Amino acid sequence: MTVDPRRPTPTTEPVRIAEADARHAVLVFSGSLDAPALRVLEELLLDHRLREPTVWTLDMSHLDHIDLACAYALLRTVTRVPEPVAVTVRGARGTVHRTLRHAGMDTVASFEH
Repeated sequence: MTVDPRRPTPTTEPVRIAEADARHAVLVFSGSLDAPALRVLEELLLDHRLREPTVWTLDMSHLDHIDLACAYALLRTVTRVPEPVAVTVRGARGTVHRTLRHAGMDTVASFEH
């Protein structure tokens, strides 16, 4: 299943699974990920479609802001899965990149602009 990340989506959620198969998952982030969105993020990260893929792409090109609690939730998830996950963060703006780096995501993810 392939979804064009440039195409507007009908959801208002700040994060969604755009693609997931046995090897690769793409999560698309938009708007603002802060305290009110933390529960949505944590629930999505527990989604059964994310259990198998060992390669994750986090498309953050439409994300305006992420707070440290959400960044730590991402870090906890990728460091606690049974199988190692290769994570690529794509398109993170400067402020988003800095927050992810402060949380320690740069130790477990590669960043693409």
